[in-house]
Amino acid sequence: MIRRLHRSRWRVGRFDAELVRRSGELPPTRFDDLCRRVGHAADHSKLWFAIAAVLIARKGATRRAGLRGIAAISGASVSASLVGKRLFPRRRPAAELLPEPRRLVRRPTSSSFPSGHAASAFAFAAAVTMEHRGAGALVTPLAALVGYSRVHTGVHWPSDVAAGAAIGVAAARATRHWWPHGTGLPQQSEPPVEAPELESGEGLLILVNPASGDEDVDPSEQIRALWPKAELIRLEPDTDAVAEFALRAAAGDLRAVGAAGGDGTVTCVAEVAVRHGLPLLVVPAGTLDHFARDLGIDGPVDSAAAAGAGAAVRVDVARVSLERRGGDPRRLQFINTASLGGYPEMVRLREKLETRWPKWLAAALAMVTALRSAQPMPVMIDGRRRLVWMLFVGNGSYEPKGFGAARRASLATGLLDVRYLRADLPYSRARFVAAALTGTLRTSHVYRHFESPRVEVRLLGGPRRIATDGEVGPLGRRFTFQLDPGALSVYRLPPP
Repeated sequence: MIRRLHRSRWRVGRFDAELVRRSGELPPTRFDDLCRRVGHAADHSKLWFAIAAVLIARKGATRRAGLRGIAAISGASVSASLVGKRLFPRRRPAAELLPEPRRLVRRPTSSSFPSGHAASAFAFAAAVTMEHRGAGALVTPLAALVGYSRVHTGVHWPSDVAAGAAIGVAAARATRHWWPHGTGLPQQSEPPVEAPELESGEGLLILVNPASGDEDVDPSEQIRALWPKAELIRLEPDTDAVAEFALRAAAGDLRAVGAAGGDGTVTCVAEVAVRHGLPLLVVPAGTLDHFARDLGIDGPVDSAAAAGAGAAVRVDVARVSLERRGGDPRRLQFINTASLGGYPEMVRLREKLETRWPKWLAAALAMVTALRSAQPMPVMIDGRRRLVWMLFVGNGSYEPKGFGAARRASLATGLLDVRYLRADLPYSRARFVAAALTGTLRTSHVYRHFESPRVEVRLLGGPRRIATDGEVGPLGRRFTFQLDPGALSVYRLPPP
């Protein structure tokens, strides 16, 4: 066995030496300078962080691609530089093997195996490709150039680069353990339903929220171009546009209603659509657009294609009834999620942080802060006494499990997704964080999850505020969550 390993190592070394020799025999060209510049730009992953910043600046799949790329680089750097180089020390190629003009002025002194540059490059390229194939097609050739540049400038053997590339791809795939990739979800299975064709927008009323998403982008102009005959009502400050929209929808002469904004705007219009039995047109114009994303609508063009073809599906709607001491019960509708405990506090903190930080970063900081300052909440869940930090209820089955719920494979499951974090165990918050980081939440004692068409939650302490679809709602003591299967018709093209 040992003899075979030595023989394999000798063959690899011979192959490496032959490739480096042939590379050294290449005539001098401008390509030499390009390799040096690209390799220098990739030092400490500066090149990839710059590209990630550009991707993150745009919402949607490009933002997810940039964030997944950064996560993959972190894993690849640790695996290659802190683990691989220490376990497998190897001398770098001799400088004399290459012409002097091609050599780097400052040659690295760490182990040659594996290539950290190649690991980071292919980790970033593979992770970006998972989320956005177009961006991946642009980044992958650049990653390959960075990998080859390490051989061309004589600081790595070819097998170092191959090993680094393998580590990088593995690191990108490993991000799915904590952040599942949307394309791995089953195909959507919502039942189709007939809806009016809205090629020009005649009979269509759209509520437009210009404050959603990017502050400098107003979707009204694009909406008028796509549906010139549609009627628009804009959510302006100091106006009750939602009430005006509801009154106009009650007139009875509309064929459909639409929402151009984030999930909060969609929730308002969805309630009107269900009340009057009208199909809903979703035009994603917010920051995250969870509902539109789970529908498979990436932008206004997708919305226009579905509306023009009259293609729609039936999806579930979730409702929660609030009972307050000395007050009448109040009913709220939500299309994504509802929660109690630390989550509403996180929403309020996120709104404050958004004035200084990007929304995605503000949300992450707010989550950590809310969990650290959360107070235990004694509750009765379906008649069973529990002490929890926070409780999450989703309209449909969400992935991944845990409190980082992100995607739904279907919007017509007929079930609520209920999760809570126990507060009656020692170091429960620290154990929750450790389980989330290691991907072991499903087996953790501090995390509980079940699915049901109805769940009742009664607070044993003081009243708490509920958050629905990211908006902080009223105070309540008893909350009854239930599902209304297929209550909403939404425009969406059938999956290919």
